[in-house]
Amino acid sequence: MEHISSPPLSNVAICGGTHGNELTGVYVVRELQKQKINQAGSVSITTVLSNPRAVDACRRYTETDLNRCFTSALLSSPITDSTPYELRRAQELNAQLGPKGSQEAVDLLLDLHNTTANMGMSLILYSFDWIPLHIYKYMKSKMTSAPVRAIQLYLSNADAYSLESVGKHGFTIEVGPQPHGVLRADVYHLVKEGVDLTIEWLQKFNTGSTFEGGEVEVYIFEKSVDYPRDPTTNEITAAIHPDLQDNDFKLLKPGDPTFLSFSGETVKHEGEELYPVFVNESAYYEKKIAFHLAKKGTLTLPSISVKKD
Repeated sequence: MEHISSPPLSNVAICGGTHGNELTGVYVVRELQKQKINQAGSVSITTVLSNPRAVDACRRYTETDLNRCFTSALLSSPITDSTPYELRRAQELNAQLGPKGSQEAVDLLLDLHNTTANMGMSLILYSFDWIPLHIYKYMKSKMTSAPVRAIQLYLSNADAYSLESVGKHGFTIEVGPQPHGVLRADVYHLVKEGVDLTIEWLQKFNTGSTFEGGEVEVYIFEKSVDYPRDPTTNEITAAIHPDLQDNDFKLLKPGDPTFLSFSGETVKHEGEELYPVFVNESAYYEKKIAFHLAKKGTLTLPSISVKKD
């Protein structure tokens, strides 16, 4: 692919606590604020506790999931007395860090999350944005303490529902396993390393480094799978099978066990070979999702450097 150039990326927002009980991002942001780290060379750093009410309550959210409130339609919806707190907060964040889709938006928005699933270091990206993909490639080449993977979602910017879509560029760091409401030192330092490498990449980019292109492996979201349910009561009738539990990103073939019913029967995977992610994520029970399924693909990145005046 041919070389591309991009304007300098001079301001980055680092956000934690979008889900108030995912504590790694909360404490990374608090530590950056405590140390008054608001500049790293050519990069201006804004730190944000996204959902302070939920953080104070150590809950995922107080009224509705903040990380589903950032579509263009919701961000432009009128505020009334019945508007949930999280939607009000989404519009505040959009005003502070965006507006979404505008030239005034922060250059890069990094949102820090935890999962109870065995996901290692996972980056969640929207569409073909070469900036986050190059940061992912760089992070993958530098980190040795955990596998680094990327999950690709194909949504338009208007339909993108999560906080990172407010920036000109953005991605989510999703790290686990870590129980919600719990802080693990190994996970904290893994996320901090990912944040530091992101800032390191931005500094190198802004000062003229050329990042060579090449191939990167990504997992492309295909569909979600619900738990088996009683047709009358809608209650779940099976749990994740032990052979699938903790095996995120391991190829799931037709006939492989997916659920073990409470009466001892095994439910098997049907259909094409796919890769499970967010297996048994505790926050997804309310969303009726047992796991997502993804295809593995390869993207070819162009080389990239900062655009010269």
